[in-house]
Amino acid sequence: MNADTTAAPALDWNRTLLEQWEFHWNHHLRPRFDGLTDDEYLWSPVPNAWTVRPRGTSAGTSSFGAGDFTVDYAFPEPVPAPFTTIAWRLGHVIVGVLAARNAAHFGAPAASYETWEYAGSASAALDQLKAQLGLWTAGVRGLGGAGLAVPVGEKEPYPEAPMADLVLHIHRELIHHLSEVCLLRDLYTHTHARTRTHCSVRTTG
Repeated sequence: MNADTTAAPALDWNRTLLEQWEFHWNHHLRPRFDGLTDDEYLWSPVPNAWTVRPRGTSAGTSSFGAGDFTVDYAFPEPVPAPFTTIAWRLGHVIVGVLAARNAAHFGAPAASYETWEYAGSASAALDQLKAQLGLWTAGVRGLGGAGLAVPVGEKEPYPEAPMADLVLHIHRELIHHLSEVCLLRDLYTHTHARTRTHCSVRTTG
């Protein structure tokens, strides 16, 4: 019996990496952010949580932000770390996960926790999130296949790692933290005696 010597088609890793994230965002995350209210955005089930606050009212020993609102922080970070609201978690994703990487690798404006203008409302935060996600996915798509193998460089902790490693890391961070946001919405729903079917826990994959 002769072995099949037909070459397998080349795998489009760029498409595969983007499809993983875009499918999850379009079908599992984005619909669950519909109707996010300011009450949910700033709500905490426990006292003394870190959140986004009007400038000068921080609950941390320090705060970050360049605009009318800042995020609570402390250095060194307390142990255990304070609980964080949807507002705080979205701020982390928007700035630390996305905007800083968009600036470092895809030519977007410089961004840092210290200089960011944090959103004081849910709608403004979601606008920022969608804008940064758009920059990220466009940047990754522009890498093609060859760009995924290029080292990330000195702007990352592991400069010799390929861009593909960074893409996987960022997508893991997005799925992780934005799933936390969904869980907080579920908790808010079930502690405030109202129904929101599109943000109920899903038990099927």
